[in-house]
Formats: sequence, C-alpha cells, structure tokens
Amino acid sequence: MGRLGAPDGPQAGDRAAVRDAFRRAGRPMPVLEGGAGGRGDAGMDAGALAAAAAAAAAAAAPQGADGPAPDSPSAASIASRTRRRRGYAWEDSLAKRLSASAGWTAFRLGSPSIGLPDVLAVRSRGRSLMVIEAKSGTGSSLSVPAEQVERCVKWTRIFDAYADRRAVLAFKFLSKRRVGTASYEGRRLREFYKVWNPRRRPAEFVCTYDGRTYLRGRDGRRRAVDLDDCQMPFRTAQVRI
Repeated sequence: MGRLGAPDGPQAGDRAAVRDAFRRAGRPMPVLEGGAGGRGDAGMDAGALAAAAAAAAAAAAPQGADGPAPDSPSAASIASRTRRRRGYAWEDSLAKRLSASAGWTAFRLGSPSIGLPDVLAVRSRGRSLMVIEAKSGTGSSLSVPAEQVERCVKWTRIFDAYADRRAVLAFKFLSKRRVGTASYEGRRLREFYKVWNPRRRPAEFVCTYDGRTYLRGRDGRRRAVDLDDCQMPFRTAQVRI
C-alpha cells in the first residue's frame, strides 16, 4: 500500500473549504484542539472534526430510507434515485465494515451538496487515516472525477497529525451487468481498492470490471496507470489482477 508523505500542514485554503462546508450545512465550525500540542484548528483532531462533519453532512442532506426523493416520478429521476441509492448503500457499507474492524472508527460524510469525501476512517493505534471516495454500479467501468481525487488528497493533508494517511478509491461492481436500458445479466461481484499516489497530479481515474485502470485526460485520451492495492482491515471481494 502506498503511504502519503508528511506535508507541511493544512493550507489556509483547505481549512477555509472545511469551514465553508459547515457554513453551508448551517453548522458552526468547531474550535478543536490539535492534541497535546494544542494547535487549534491548524492541527485539527481528526476524530472530533470527522464526527462534527458527519453531523453537518447529515443535516444538510436530509433523506429518506432510499435517499433523496426525486422532484418528479419521471424515468430519468427514477434512474437517478436508483444510482444515488446504490451509492449511499456502498458508502454506508464501507463505513460499517470499517467501524466493525478492530481499532477503526469510520464516518460516512458523502453528500451531493457538500464538498466532503464519501467516507473518513481513523485508527488511533498506529495513527492511520483513510479518506475514501466510493463508486458502485452495474456497468463495465467506474470512474472518479479529477476534482474528487483532488478533494481526497487535500483531506489527507488536513489531518497531518496522522503518520499514515491514504486517499483510497473504492469500486464495487454489482453482481449484475447492465446490457440494455432495463436488462441485466448475472456476473461475479467484484471490489477494488486503490491508493492514489499523492505525487501524481489529480486526474480522472477509471477502473474496469476486469481490473484494468487508466487515467482519462480532458481530451478523452486514456493512459494506463497502476496504483497500489489497499489492504482493507475487513473481508472483501477484491480481485487481484
């Protein structure tokens, strides 16, 4: 697994982005102590901030059991709601599986209206942190936009008190494949967990069902890339290619 190098600390813009997320959620940004050093929000205690951010995200994106209700019962809105429901289920599953793992605590933060990562997981023993962007679907490929990759990397830099920090891209290919507008065929469920290399410039990252990975440029060109697999602390359906 890749490991992020120790940055100089969170930039003012990163802290401002976090505060803005709380502002848009109608919640005040908590004043946090950065541990023994008492660095205030420049250090940002991950556990306290993550818990507060989770509450802010939940407040800003109220939803029913199946996710946000569509504005109209059109076919497009139904399809959109189905995709969101799958996304929420995958994020929730990751948070619960991580929280059930020894020493780990995870929070589901993802919201369409707030610039937060999908899942934040911390492990005090070993000072480990994972910032996760989660994608799931029935197609033959799944992608993470460049801005979401960049967001995950920025959040790893915010929590500089953790020695081991990873931006993880988590993909789940469901056990059915879409072959038409409303037609599906069975297939094996697969999961992939990739660690983004912080030395790389953020770009759209694509993972296919057969495990091939590549970057897609703004011009649509593909460039093969090989990222380290992330060894998750729970049992997975990850396929080693």
